[in-house]
This record gives sequence, C-alpha cells and structure tokens, in this order.
Amino acid sequence: MIKTAILTVSDTRKKDNDMSGKVIRDILNKNGFSICKYEIVPDEIRKIKGKLIYYADVLKTDLVLTTGGTGFAPRDVTPEATKAVIEKETPGIVEMTRIKSKAKYAYLSRAVAGIRKKTLIVNLPGNPAGVEECVSIILPVLKHAVEMIKGHTKHKVKENRDKLKIMKLNK
Repeated sequence: MIKTAILTVSDTRKKDNDMSGKVIRDILNKNGFSICKYEIVPDEIRKIKGKLIYYADVLKTDLVLTTGGTGFAPRDVTPEATKAVIEKETPGIVEMTRIKSKAKYAYLSRAVAGIRKKTLIVNLPGNPAGVEECVSIILPVLKHAVEMIKGHTKHKVKENRDKLKIMKLNK
C-alpha cells in the first residue's frame, strides 16, 4: 500500500464542501492507496510548507497530493511552497498532466512535483473535474515512482543485465 496524504489548499473550503479532496480520496481508495491524512489549509506559504514537511518528515508518507493554489490568482502559492520543501523536482509528472489534459486552461497551471526525502509531492488543480482528470493521467506511474523513490530498482537492473548477457551469448 502507498501511504498517502491529501492537502487541500483553499481559503474558503471546509471538509463538507471540498469536492476536489473527495475526488482524490475516491480515486485513490479504489486503486489500493492508503489515505493516512486529509487536511485543508488556507493559501499561505508557511502553512502549506509546514504540512508538506510534516507529511514527509514525521508521517513518512510515500505520496502527498495537493489540490488548489496552482493558478494565477494572487493567493495561489502552492507551487512556491512545494518548491521550498522539495529536494528534487520531477517535472515530467505535471508536464504529463498539462499535455494530456483536455481542459482548455490546463497550460495555465503552475503545478510542480518533486521529492522530499522518500516522499513524492504532486500539485493538482483545485477544480474537481481537473483533479479527476489529472489523477487519472498520473495514476499509472505513481506506484512505480514511489517504488523507485524507496530504492526498489536493483531487481530491474539485474534483470536487464541478465537479458543482455543472454543476448550476447546467443550471437
């Protein structure tokens, strides 16, 4: 199971009207992810950073998905908070959502993704339809990404070396 935290970034949402957080929970629950934390914070860099650090360093989650705060509005600061806490950027994940999205404003997303310690953090849009589409787009690579972050890559290297040896012997 992939231990996951969901963080909704919004000045106005509460748990009873947070449709984006619910969409993420529903999709992840159907796909075998373990949701260990779900919270809502206002659009404030300090609070967002604090939660991301807590999820990665204290809860030691495998994955954090944020929703909201990735647009052009003055209070949209989720990408800045995320960049401040990650150690490695993983731009391909959010690039994939922008390229594959059918939403006409997808290219206006400032979402980022990256790794802090052993935790993958991915920013998603705040719109429920956008969240559903983006999670569906990245879902096929999330499990593999988490496994790689955890260091589970040796068996694949060994398999590839063995295949190369066999190919050389057969020549």
